[in-house]
Amino acid sequence: MTAKYPSARRRLQASLLTLSFLLALGATPAAAEETEAGAAVAVSTAGAAEAADQSDDGVSRGDVIIVTARRRQETAQEVPLAISVVRGDSIEATGNFNVVKLQQLAPTLQVYTSNPRNTSVNIRGLGVPFGLTSDGFEQGVGIYVDDVYNSRVAAATFDFLDVEQVEVLRGPQGTLYGKNTTAGAINITTNQPTFDFEGRAELSVGNLNYRQAKAAISGPLSDTVAARLAIAATSRRGTLYNVTSERWINEQDNLGIRGQLLFKPSETLSITLSGDYSKQDPEGYGTTYVRVGRTQRALSRQYDALVAAVNAANPGRNYAVPSTNPYDRLTDLDANLNAGNKIGGVSARVKWDVGPGTFTSITAWRFWDWQPENDRDFTGLSIVSKSQNPSQQDQYSQEFRYNYEGDKIDFVVGLFGFKQRIDTQGTEQQGADASKWSLTGALANDPGVLNGLTATNTQYLKSTSAALFGQLSWKVTDALTIQPGARLNYDKKSGFYQRVVTNGAGAVISCSPAPAAGTALAAQCGVYQPQVSAPSDSAWNFTYDFNVNYKVAPDILAYATYAKSFKTLGINQNGLPLNADNSVNYDASTVKPESINHFEVGLKTQFLDRRATFNLSAFRTDIRNFQATVNGGQFGTVRGYLANAEKVRSQGIEADFKIVASDRFTAYANGAYTDAKYKKFTNAPCPPELSGGTLQPKDQPADYSNAGIPNTPSPRQCDISGQRLPGVSKWAFSYGAEANVPVTLLAKDGQVYFGIDGNYRSHWNSNASPSIYTNVKGYALTNFRVGFRSDGVDIFGWVRNAFDVNYIELLQVAPGNTGLIAGTVGDARTWGGTVKFSF
Repeated sequence: MTAKYPSARRRLQASLLTLSFLLALGATPAAAEETEAGAAVAVSTAGAAEAADQSDDGVSRGDVIIVTARRRQETAQEVPLAISVVRGDSIEATGNFNVVKLQQLAPTLQVYTSNPRNTSVNIRGLGVPFGLTSDGFEQGVGIYVDDVYNSRVAAATFDFLDVEQVEVLRGPQGTLYGKNTTAGAINITTNQPTFDFEGRAELSVGNLNYRQAKAAISGPLSDTVAARLAIAATSRRGTLYNVTSERWINEQDNLGIRGQLLFKPSETLSITLSGDYSKQDPEGYGTTYVRVGRTQRALSRQYDALVAAVNAANPGRNYAVPSTNPYDRLTDLDANLNAGNKIGGVSARVKWDVGPGTFTSITAWRFWDWQPENDRDFTGLSIVSKSQNPSQQDQYSQEFRYNYEGDKIDFVVGLFGFKQRIDTQGTEQQGADASKWSLTGALANDPGVLNGLTATNTQYLKSTSAALFGQLSWKVTDALTIQPGARLNYDKKSGFYQRVVTNGAGAVISCSPAPAAGTALAAQCGVYQPQVSAPSDSAWNFTYDFNVNYKVAPDILAYATYAKSFKTLGINQNGLPLNADNSVNYDASTVKPESINHFEVGLKTQFLDRRATFNLSAFRTDIRNFQATVNGGQFGTVRGYLANAEKVRSQGIEADFKIVASDRFTAYANGAYTDAKYKKFTNAPCPPELSGGTLQPKDQPADYSNAGIPNTPSPRQCDISGQRLPGVSKWAFSYGAEANVPVTLLAKDGQVYFGIDGNYRSHWNSNASPSIYTNVKGYALTNFRVGFRSDGVDIFGWVRNAFDVNYIELLQVAPGNTGLIAGTVGDARTWGGTVKFSF
């Protein structure tokens, strides 16, 4: 450790000025509507480098990857579980700047987002219920940043900030992690403060007015204190043109900052204080028209006829969507759009070597602030004129952990506590076209029946968790290791939900007793019903896992795992569904815990003098009482609520290959086959093609051209047993390669390099109950980069989606069951250049 640092401090100050200049040049906040987040600045930490040097006694000639998946440093090939590791430099080179984009590198990761709050992060098809988010359920995929659990899935949409590497762990993770997760974990490690002065700055520009600046500096403040500061900002013009507002929407707008202080008073004790803040303020997330599908409703109650009726009621209006081709990237949304999103917090991590083990304490507070405005009818008509559910969250977590490593026995034992509160204030309002769109008869001709009808909800959720967990590794022989683990978990959830409904004149309405049929009040109560609920529940759970791994040869590891896991109880926080008589179904206020049985076998190999790795895993996960998000499709009656599917099964095979052929060529290829199905789900919401009739999925005709069956009573539930889970491609692949040649350029020795990476996903369905109208076609994306790198300098140009492939990221069924399908279109070809400096 260096004794004196006056010159280092001066260099640190000068670098901060340089950093400020680069940020001002690269991402000036010229307009609030034209920016999104900075990505990672990856600088390897000294600790990881030392571990890499020591691993395998320096024998390995390949790229040794150090992971902390099991709460200790070890090589990825030693870990007896399925894990994908993405280094910080790979994240930067491929442009995968957040968890949403990371799925392009990790085939079994599926991330879908209609906005930050409504984001699904799944592994092997499991994790977060697909559809509108409810605060009352737990994530099945945990997101950890430097050991701190992020409870809000919106964290997946923020850009990586100064990340060293990301580990995607597949399968239940309940005996090594504080918060129990049933499908996997995303373990993000940031670069830590160093006692050697170092820094990095990066500037990127591209088409669509893309600008990004990122920088990080690290160095000593004294003999025992080091600091690190990272900052990033990104802006990009929107990709969807709104002909109503005459603006480009779905832009990128992000700013992030992270600071860390490391106190190291001795070789056995270190204390790291961290603080971070990130914000997004784009105008988004808008959708575009994709298609219209026929339902079983009367033809007069389907999309085309309803548009004609609205036009007829408004002479001279002649409404039509700006384009029926989604890849024209046009929309006409008429409601305000906003996606204000802030996240941040502080943490303290203490690591103390005590005897033969290490004691770790992680104390953290985090917040999330969500300020949305949406157009929930997905059209330029004023049907739903306002839809927003702003939320504020505070979470506190404390984890104590003790790691022991011995000749024959290793173990980890931990204690975890978590407390969370979320407050939400929602507003949904009907517009001037709502009566004609939603009602029939004389009421449909009176805009005043629904115009201005407003539902205002107030809700909160209180959640408390505590757990004792641990895992033991017994080295029976040099080759055979047995690893049992166990977890005792307690959860308590309590919530409150109140919806107040007012008419266009601002008067509060009541729907009890039931109003007379055919009246304006009855029509209003059919759209929004006042409601009050205060669900509360608690549960204890004991779960365990058992792993056996065996070194068949020095470079071949075989393993088998069984895990008995759970996802804790849920409560419905978005309002409760209605019974057939339009009364509130209070029995649906709580949702049963999931019960999971997980089986996995795998093989990890190294060959070609450890320049190549090939890993294979096969898994099966059976779930009883799977927690699914369902939505009846009506305007306003409920945003979406939780229900239990009786049985779900996910099974498949995954393979990962990487080769470092020489200093001049590296390549990787990853693939996954995933078969995820509802084994039994008899009370699911019906897909849109069955709304308005009595058919069940097994009776679906192949041709809906004769739809328009007389309007018979529609079933509120359908049996979708045997159908695939939403959001899951059966086949997914990713690949990449880079080659370089040594050159001398401008008197600097370096390398000219060429890189390619890409991914493929087969078709998948984008509705909680699979629909013929929400089937998303498979697609393949390809990216290129070419550049020059030397000591401390890297300059390259890049093209993403190089072949300008048209693809859909997400489809949504519009409320009202009229057959309208809206969607989010993936980015067209983008290109640009990046300059990086490090010292």
